[in-house]
Amino acid sequence: MKAIIDAVSHYNYFITFFLMVAGLYVVISRGNMIKKLIGLTLFQSSVYLLYVAPGKIIGGTAPIIDPAFKVYSNPLPHVLILTAIVVGVATLALGLALVVRINEAYGTIEEDEIFARDGEI
Repeated sequence: MKAIIDAVSHYNYFITFFLMVAGLYVVISRGNMIKKLIGLTLFQSSVYLLYVAPGKIIGGTAPIIDPAFKVYSNPLPHVLILTAIVVGVATLALGLALVVRINEAYGTIEEDEIFARDGEI
């Protein structure tokens, strides 16, 4: 019974794992470049969740030294994730811009058709 309670109390890790596997599956299985970018964004979001989840301590306060508080939360993971979100948005914007240029050059965003046109497959 305790194992079930422990598993339920860590539901955020199950959600993170599911999002990570789903994002990786979309990136690997799809040939459409837009779908690959969506899968990559889903994978990035799962990493954000994985990193932020242990950063919050229940009952913890901001790390301001005060004799009234004994438990503090670490703000560093949250700050790093804000930076990672900005980098992720910039990466997604660059990826979408590249997909637009590829579409203009090849007339498609399907990898198989682009490889076939270049004669690589």
